[in-house]
Formats: sequence, C-alpha cells, structure tokens
Amino acid sequence: MAKIYGQANRVVVWLGKATNDSDLALEEIRLAASKMSTHSSNKAIQQAVLALFQRPWFRRIWVLQEVASARYVVIMCGLTEIDGYVFCLVTYLINGAIFRPNYGMNMYHTHEATKRHDKVYALLGMSSDDLSETSLLPNYGVPWEELLQRLVKFLLCNEILVETWDDKEIAVIQSKGCILGKVSLVQNDISLDNRQNVGIIFKRGLPQNAGTWSLQNSAKYIRKGDLICLLQGASKPTIIRPYKDYFSIIMIAPTSPEHIQMSGDVKWPKVLQLVKDFNRDFLLVWDWENSLEKLQDSEEYETLVQRNNWISQHSKTESNIDLNKATRTWNVALILGDLVNYGKVENYKETEEYKNAMERLQEAIEGYKMAFGIKQSHSPTYQNILTPLSWAAWNGCSDVINLLLEKNNVDPDLKDSQYDRTPLSWAAESGYEVIVKLLLETDKVDVSSKDKYGQTPLLWAAKKGHEAIVKLLLKTGKVDVDLKNKFDRTPLSWAAEGGHEAVVKLLLETGKVNVDLKDKYSQTPLSWAAGKGHENVVKLLLETGKVDIESKDVDSWTPLTWATQGGHEAVVKLLREKGYQETQ
Repeated sequence: MAKIYGQANRVVVWLGKATNDSDLALEEIRLAASKMSTHSSNKAIQQAVLALFQRPWFRRIWVLQEVASARYVVIMCGLTEIDGYVFCLVTYLINGAIFRPNYGMNMYHTHEATKRHDKVYALLGMSSDDLSETSLLPNYGVPWEELLQRLVKFLLCNEILVETWDDKEIAVIQSKGCILGKVSLVQNDISLDNRQNVGIIFKRGLPQNAGTWSLQNSAKYIRKGDLICLLQGASKPTIIRPYKDYFSIIMIAPTSPEHIQMSGDVKWPKVLQLVKDFNRDFLLVWDWENSLEKLQDSEEYETLVQRNNWISQHSKTESNIDLNKATRTWNVALILGDLVNYGKVENYKETEEYKNAMERLQEAIEGYKMAFGIKQSHSPTYQNILTPLSWAAWNGCSDVINLLLEKNNVDPDLKDSQYDRTPLSWAAESGYEVIVKLLLETDKVDVSSKDKYGQTPLLWAAKKGHEAIVKLLLKTGKVDVDLKNKFDRTPLSWAAEGGHEAVVKLLLETGKVNVDLKDKYSQTPLSWAAGKGHENVVKLLLETGKVDIESKDVDSWTPLTWATQGGHEAVVKLLREKGYQETQ
C-alpha cells in the first residue's frame, strides 16, 4: 500500500462535503500554519475546527499510508482545498509519519480498522525498520491473538510471557524487570513539533538523580507519577501506570534510550549497563480498545481486569484467586517501594511513593491472611517491605511457602529491598524449622547469603539459639561457619554471647571455627560469654585449649575483667583457675 501511494504524483484527501463552517475551519488551520492565527477564543471557530477533526477519515488507520508516502498531498473539503504540508504543520498527522514501529504503535493503535490485523500491518508498512526477517510481514491467515503476541515480543523481547484473545485488542504481559524512575513533569507545547518533554526522577542506586526524555505524543497521555520500567531482555524502557494489582502500559518501548538527556556526565546507555537486577515481577496490560482517558474511574478498569480472568488457569478456587490477587498487589507494592529514597529523604514516610507502597502492602497482607485463615502476623515496619515469600517465612506460614514455591517464577532466594535478607534468613532468625527445610530442598538458595549488615542465616540462627536450624544449615556442607558480619562477629561469637550452649557445641564440633577470633572491637567469644555470665559456655570454650584468657579488647579489658565487672562469680572463679593452671 505504501509503495502504491509513494508512486503517485499527488494524493487528494477528501474529507467529505462542505458544511457551513468547514471553510472557516480550514482557514483557521491555514492561518495557524503561517503563524498568523490570533488563537481566537471564538467558540464558533473552535467548534468548526473540532468538527472537522471528528470526521471519519481521521479515525481510519490506513490514512497514514495514504498520505505519508505521497510526494504531494492536497486536503479537500467540499470545493475548498489546502496544501497537505500546511495542514500537517498544525495537525501533525503526516509530519514525520515515517517512523519506527514502536512510535507508530504508541501513537496510532486507537485508530479504526475494518480488520484488527490492519492496525499492525498498516503501521508496520510505514516503519523505517527492515521487517523482512521478522514474523510480522502481512499474512491475514495468522490468528489475531498470535499476531498481537508476535508484535509485543518484537517491540519488547522474546523472553516475556504474553496472553492475548481472539476477540480483544488487549495483551497481558508477564515479565521480570526493574523500575528506573518516575515521571516528574510533562511539558506539551505546539512548538515542540508534536513532541513532549518528560522529566524523570531516577530511583536510588542509579548514577544520576534526574533526566529529560523527549518523546513523540501518544494515544495515551503521559502523566506526572507514571513509572519508567525496564523489562528483562528489553533494550528500551517502557512507561507504565500503576493500578491496584497490575500496571497499564502507556508507551511501549517508546524511543531510543539515547534521547534521554541525563543531568550529569553519565549518559543513558551507561545507565542501562548498570542495571543488572531484574528481580521484580511485572503484570502489564496493553489495551488498544480503551484510551485511559475514557476510563477515568479506576474501578471500571478493575472490573475489566476481573472479567478477563487474568490469573493462572490451574488456580480457580476462591482462596487461590484471592491469593493470586494478593500476590499481584504485593508485587506492585514492592515495585513502588523501590522508588522510596530511604535514608536520603528526611521524612520519607510522608512521601507519596512510601504511602502508596505501604497501602498496597497492607492490602496484600490482608489478602494472604484471608486466603490462609491467618489471624496474627508480623506487620511490616517503616523500612520492612518484604517479598511475599520472606513475609511468609518470617511469620512461619508453611502453607503459603509451599504454594509460592510451586510457582515456577518465584525466586526462593530473592532478597528484600531494604535489608537484603532472603526468605531463608528470615526463617532462620524466627526459628521455623519446617520452612528452613522447604527452602533448602529447593536447592536454589545461597545458605551463606549475607544481608545488609553481613548477617548470614547461620549467624541469625546461632544468635537466636535455634539448635535444629543450625544443624540443618551445617548439614548442607555449604556454610562458612566463620563468616563475619559487618562488625566482624561470627556465629560462635553470637552464640557465646547468647549463652546458647547447644549451638556452641555444634559449631565447635565442626572443627572449622576459630575459637579465639576477635571482632571489630577485639572481643573474643570467650570475652562475650564471660561478660554475660554464661558459665557452661565459658567451660566449653576453655576446654578447647585454644583460647587466650588474657586477650584484650580495644579498651584493654580481658574476659576476667568483663566477668568481674558483671559480678559473675562462677565465671570469675573458672577464669582464675584456668589462669593459675597455665602459670604452673
């Protein structure tokens, strides 16, 4: 089609018969293009122009090829005609219409077509990309739902999961990804040549705080508060809008990343190289049927989501439906939580990002509690936005753990966003032996994974005195029993301080611990045990014959000093007897 119109010397666009005000509308457009328009507030002129643009020709998808490929275009309404170039200076319909496919799909997918396939083929036919090696060459024998799936994967990447329907212009996309930032402002101006400048505030962890993105206009308006995400495997970011338990796509892979101007020396391609953690689960809805501006009531859109039943087909019981919705809501909370600048904003709990994340997190937790009949649970604190699996591990919900682990897309070793703790870490601290077993049986967890403060699951279990869990972790043969935390404390150090005799025995029996290892303040396990008055632990450590009872910390205190200051007479006696024996 594009080739046919490209060979024509002139293409005449017939908008229909003249009306009483059509000449007035064309004259106003001519004046606007010549910069002579007074931008009249005359309602009659405004209504005339609006009526002209509401004619059926403007809603047809194929008109883009009819005019974009032509050498010369004339727009006619009745007997009045106007130069096509002049017309397009104002309407932007044809100007720059030879585009890359992502722009065409974002801008024109809401136009009308007799057959749904036309929306794809008409726009791709004008693309500047070579599509000969793709599966998107015109073929009306391809079922619509398959064609839409091919298009989505072409625009994004092949790694995503896409669900479509033969009677709907909707695609539901599931993918791992990450949030890059949010839209801080949108500047639309006729002088920008049908473009908009979008201000971006990047999330913490990226080398720049802000940038500006120059984009073509789209069928769905970008708003302040929209999010910028990058899906795993995609080369370009996508603009999305959060709803309760999913995100709606506003612009799909809209432009080359080089068009984002960063506020500092680091350019956008470098930022993409730095993004390596695609640890969030995104449920995205790309809806061609409804402009979001037509669905101002989010509840109406929520009804549309429920009607299409976008949950896994094997989860049809009421409790599983509730759980699926709760999980999706939780995923949205985690993604919104990634935007919160903890530690960088003095009153971050008052920020919109934090409030939105916590609101959804509470909704999700209530959904889990309802689905499993949980009455009491730990509530997330101001910095404790956990993954569903971590929350279940923290609360000892083995049924939730089992169900979540059955899902192939659940990472059993995924860390939370604030403390970098894994589900195994939470379960080990809380003492839930059954859950620790379940997680270890996946063979997908790092048993020596460190959190934000360098604490390992073994260290947490030793600190809390959970003997059974320490046994399970040691049995794996994969733990470093002397791994230090941020303050150079080891599992033995924590167990000694806590007086956990059974745990101390287990650690000593490995033969792999440095019994006299000093921490950041030069305190040894013996020093900690002596200071707390744990007589039996002191005995165990002394019996190894590998401790220096005269070892001094940064304040020159020895284990005996600590015991004396604490008034622990039995420990003082043990240490003095040991000291006397060593002098003989």
